[in-house]
Amino acid sequence: MSAQLDLAYRTRAIDSLGDTEIDVLVIGGGVTGAGAALDAASRGLSVALVEARDFAAGTSSRSSKLIHGGLRYLEQLDFALVREALKERGLLLNKLAPHLVHPVSFLFPLQHRVWERAYIGAGVALYDTLGGARSVPMHRHLTRTSALELAPALKEDAMTGAIRYYDAQVDDARHTMMLARTAAQHGATVLTRTKVTGLLRDGEQVVGAKVTDLETGLEHSIRARTVISATGVWTDDMIKMTGVEYPFHVRMSKGVHIMVPRDRLNMDTGLIMRTEKSVLFVIPWAEHWIIGTTDTDWSLDKNHPTASAADVQYILDHVNSLLREPLTRADIVGTYAGLRPLMTGASKQTSKLSREHAVAEPAPGLFVIAGGKYTTYRVMAGDVVDAAAERLGSDVAVSVTENLPLLGAVGYQDMLANVRDVAARVELPVATVEHLLGRYGSLSENIFDLIAAVPALREPLPGAPDYLAAEAVYAATHEGALHLDDVLTRRTRISIEVPDRGLKAAPEIARLIAPHLGWDDERTNDEINRYYDRVHAELAANEAFDDEAANAARLIAAKV
Repeated sequence: MSAQLDLAYRTRAIDSLGDTEIDVLVIGGGVTGAGAALDAASRGLSVALVEARDFAAGTSSRSSKLIHGGLRYLEQLDFALVREALKERGLLLNKLAPHLVHPVSFLFPLQHRVWERAYIGAGVALYDTLGGARSVPMHRHLTRTSALELAPALKEDAMTGAIRYYDAQVDDARHTMMLARTAAQHGATVLTRTKVTGLLRDGEQVVGAKVTDLETGLEHSIRARTVISATGVWTDDMIKMTGVEYPFHVRMSKGVHIMVPRDRLNMDTGLIMRTEKSVLFVIPWAEHWIIGTTDTDWSLDKNHPTASAADVQYILDHVNSLLREPLTRADIVGTYAGLRPLMTGASKQTSKLSREHAVAEPAPGLFVIAGGKYTTYRVMAGDVVDAAAERLGSDVAVSVTENLPLLGAVGYQDMLANVRDVAARVELPVATVEHLLGRYGSLSENIFDLIAAVPALREPLPGAPDYLAAEAVYAATHEGALHLDDVLTRRTRISIEVPDRGLKAAPEIARLIAPHLGWDDERTNDEINRYYDRVHAELAANEAFDDEAANAARLIAAKV
């Protein structure tokens, strides 16, 4: 089946809705929903996935971008969760998505002598040796002098020494989109901008859903033997839609990150530090550092959570406690905020709520998955499809995703090992080819083909020189991007990686993708203006002191 998610694919997919009853309808295009669509399709089931906005438009594009075991969960004695996550980290690094998931090191500064080194060191040693953990280098104990050689940006008196350990990182939005494309390759129908407006019922049984194509306004009915809700922070909205009480609810916690230029901090490693609420990471990200996160209750708009001035100051205050030269707001080139879907529990502190997931069948034929963490998406997807399979019958195959590489994984290592030869063949700089391999893997050949056909597409985008014009076109012709915001925010990360948030790049990207999406001049200008409105609203929200004011400022663009 085709994994080329262009406009023609979408038209065919929309036209086919309702033709026949399918086995599984997945609601939600975040990492868990995309994972469930791939899991079900690779078992031979007929599958459709519908997402109201874009792949990963919610939580799954706004994480800390780490694939990790959860070092802090060891302190909570949650060994099973850590072991499970470390196994998944190893699979992603070595087999499933080596082109998208890469090792990253962190320095853990120690504040106290003797006891803290013994306590933290024992935890990190356990982290290194739990099942599946040895997919990255082992940890090392460092003296203060050695730690400062690795991270000269740190204050000399900020630590007595340090421990260096490894985890992994991922571009979460691209990974989620690649999951959806891989599901499509295995026969799933995957659709964005298709909003579920109600469930189809046969008595108590849920037998499908009504959806609206938000691009045309047309309504469709999808009949399905089972329906899976993987809606994250929108889980309680699904509860209202079904009219059936679920055995759990989801509580939202806002996590904010800031991004600063790489040359602003003289370090050869990331950082992790304790805060009074949780932990704060400083994460290397190409030419930038991602710094976060916060952990605060959120009860406002789910679609557009935003960082307030108080959130940004909280992050700056904590990271500056370790730095020789403090960061200021002027150093920040981007911010983003995401909502964690946490199952409600006894504790009022969101940082202590369960990160484990749960599956329920609140109405016959409707299966709901909630909770969990990004790293364990594949386990979550397998669990909810297992539950649906029990209703579908005993002839459903077991999950095979543990051995199913994502698109772009096969052939990636060979291309990376021969990157200079590849660069010479396609007449691109080695650094550019390495950049493409880290985003597309072996699918980089598609980008090379575009450039061969239209040589002008080898040029960098104005205002975003880390990206080629070909990447914008590819987003529309292969990766399911339907709007300018999809390209600037999720297919690339221009919206948070350049100081103007992509305002200069937006018109050129719109010009490049317009012919492939059927836009006339009026539609093209509308897309540009809408993106401008969004950027200005987010910048205004960042100046607002608290959540209420920031939410009001951001919603101005949402109403335009």
